[in-house]
Amino acid sequence: MKIRVGFGYDVHKLVEGRDLWLGGIKIEHELGLLGHSDADVLIHAICDALLGAANMRDIGYHFPDTSSTYENIDSKILLAKTIDIIAEKGYKVGNIDATVCAERPKLKKHIPEMQTVLASIMGVDEDDVSIKATTSEKLGFTGREEGISAYATVLISKES
Repeated sequence: MKIRVGFGYDVHKLVEGRDLWLGGIKIEHELGLLGHSDADVLIHAICDALLGAANMRDIGYHFPDTSSTYENIDSKILLAKTIDIIAEKGYKVGNIDATVCAERPKLKKHIPEMQTVLASIMGVDEDDVSIKATTSEKLGFTGREEGISAYATVLISKES
């Protein structure tokens, strides 16, 4: 069996007038993330990690923000397409370990639902999707609540 590891990172600016989507679920908050798609930073970081692990470039290469096809698209669709893309090379998801960095809203209570949604899309057990939430202790752009960032590490495998 061949295994590979990938790492992904994404950041989006918080703005008024947008819904906040994280981990495939809508979270009530006065601000949402700005982006060409729904700007789900967690899913975008996971997509980048998966594509990187398979040596298949990045999310912007496959789903460019210059294309009207992806304007306001649900990032769950992008994740499903990413799973299909890595499957073309014979890879499947082993597990995901991700961290979302945001001062607000508090995310702890939303994590189980995110795990359920993401596991379903990727065809893995919920136990294979680890999501953690942290703050930046009021430091930097996340600390000033200007944006939210996410990091993801993935393990993918294929039969040799």
